[in-house]
Amino acid sequence: MSTPKQTALILAVIAGCFASLSAQADDTTDTLVKRGAYLVSFGGCADCHTPSRMGSNGPEKDMALGLSGHPQALRMPSPPPLNSDWNWAGSASMTAFSGPWGQTYASNLTPDSETGIGNWSAQNFIAAMKNGKHMGVGRPIMPPMPWQGLAHLSEKDLRAIYAYLMAQPPVMNRVPEYAPPASATGKPL
Repeated sequence: MSTPKQTALILAVIAGCFASLSAQADDTTDTLVKRGAYLVSFGGCADCHTPSRMGSNGPEKDMALGLSGHPQALRMPSPPPLNSDWNWAGSASMTAFSGPWGQTYASNLTPDSETGIGNWSAQNFIAAMKNGKHMGVGRPIMPPMPWQGLAHLSEKDLRAIYAYLMAQPPVMNRVPEYAPPASATGKPL
């Protein structure tokens, strides 16, 4: 027969084991992918990173190109003049943008190793979202990508987004490079 202290100790050990198993279950790939799907949906990532096409009810997302960024076949003309306080423009595909910062294109977030983020590690992705640099160390991530808001997410949530993106089908789609503005106006954004 055990004493109340021994019983309490045994129960504490058992509870600790269950808590440890529960914490490990929370970090399974399936759980991370589900959390990442929720965050990507809530964050509206597909709004820019999945091209739109005209459907029977107006613009709709082309899910065959889900999260693949600006379509490589869609060559954008020169942007319209931006000479007032309404000083940015977006493409009908919702994947290309122009403003005082230059021309930006939604990146391919699929795990394609040649044209997407297939060669990125989780740490590359987390660093990019935390400090606004491509792969965490490259060129600045330009507007309208809201990396500043994503920087407030926990590392665990960013890891979940990464797990979800890596679970998507790879789409080979080479997005155009960022193009800086032709001339700086010196006007504040």
